[in-house]
Amino acid sequence: MKYQSTRGHPERRGFSDILLEGLAPDGGLYLPTHYPRIDAATLARWRGLPYHELAFEILSLYIDDIPPADLRELTTRTYTAAVFGTPEITPLKPLDRAASSPEGVDVYLQALSNGPTLAFKDMAMQLLGNLFEYELARRGETLNILGATSGDTGSAAEYAMRGKKGVNVFMLSPNGRMSPFQQAQMFSLQDANIHNIAIDGVFDDCQDIVKAVSNDLDFKRKHHIGTVNSINWARLLAQVVYYFAGYFQATRSNDESVSFAVPSGNFGNICAGHVARMMGLPIRYLVLATNENNVLDEFFRTGTYRVRGSAETHETSSPSMDISKASNFERFVFDLLGRDGERTKQLFKTEVEQRGSFSVSEDEFANTASFGFVSGTSTHADRLATIRDTYRRFGIVIDTHTADGLKVGREHLDWGVPMLVLETALPAKFAETIVEALGVQPDRPAAMRGIEDLPKRFVVMPVDTDAVKRYVSEHV
Repeated sequence: MKYQSTRGHPERRGFSDILLEGLAPDGGLYLPTHYPRIDAATLARWRGLPYHELAFEILSLYIDDIPPADLRELTTRTYTAAVFGTPEITPLKPLDRAASSPEGVDVYLQALSNGPTLAFKDMAMQLLGNLFEYELARRGETLNILGATSGDTGSAAEYAMRGKKGVNVFMLSPNGRMSPFQQAQMFSLQDANIHNIAIDGVFDDCQDIVKAVSNDLDFKRKHHIGTVNSINWARLLAQVVYYFAGYFQATRSNDESVSFAVPSGNFGNICAGHVARMMGLPIRYLVLATNENNVLDEFFRTGTYRVRGSAETHETSSPSMDISKASNFERFVFDLLGRDGERTKQLFKTEVEQRGSFSVSEDEFANTASFGFVSGTSTHADRLATIRDTYRRFGIVIDTHTADGLKVGREHLDWGVPMLVLETALPAKFAETIVEALGVQPDRPAAMRGIEDLPKRFVVMPVDTDAVKRYVSEHV
């Protein structure tokens, strides 16, 4: 299996090379040269496998430069009940039942938030940490990770990489724009290989700095810069696994299909669903849910992708989705355009960077339906209403991002097709809104109690790529 850039660079690379690299040399994102197709016999064989074995089977289709025995050991060590709380790793929580639902649909929450940092990012980041340590030891090299976070990626990366041999982490976050809990999870870490940089801007500013550094090939190579953001293919690949796991739990036979509702900001989580569907997983709809920063919903309604500036990016109660420039969206557009690298490069490098938007043709826009995508927007009032309704009817407290997914998912129910809403974080991370909705504090694990009171270790910097480069150079 080889990997190519979405922007047409001719070089084809192996998995272990792109694992440590992040962006392609031309600024594009890596994708496999083809998606392996899963036949009925394979799907039947996978049904009932424990999660770590399912992960090994799926990853083996995309990774052929790590010995199978080593890859199996990595997935077995990563996906354990000790780390994720249950043997199922991503269990389903039933909400609506088809027999009593007017739409005749089972609605589930798929729990992805039982890892160390209480967010779905742990599902991939725990594997990524083990993959990095393995590959760096194999090569005798070090890696300096530069990342950007709107809330959950940062803590998941830092908890996965803390203490790892040969790895330093430099994590950028928008100063003052995360929840107090999210901020405390990151800034309270005292490990010498963890560096938190609070940028006086919005998440898109942080992400732009990471991309600018990654595009400086001399600096990148001199300082061994890699990334853990979802622009790293390995992270997205790990997320493909839980779409298969959810499907097997919600169905009894491979003749059935399901839909997934996914809270979406950077398009990484739902892009993994796109990959699973391209592999042949029977997915009816991929329901993309945005908050008030609804750039992606606007595209799937109109065919126009228009990024917002800092002044237009809303600060919301689902802050991890306060994103107006979705990095992973380029991967989907590449597939939508028939894998035309030159056209993809023109849209993202020229039209987005110079004019802030692009529109696809009428035929291309019509073709989005063939990929299964539908979308919708959820507001603060919607989040409060959905949190209250879910607690009243089912006794379950959900976080603000999951509420966005559930609200929009209910708008796209299809008779007899289960709807799986990806639970992206635990409500403890967004206590202020939970109190506003329900009047009670959400529970939090004992290990996370009082985390906001711990000493914090971070630096504040302006929106300045050169300043970040200097800081990295001084601390590697």
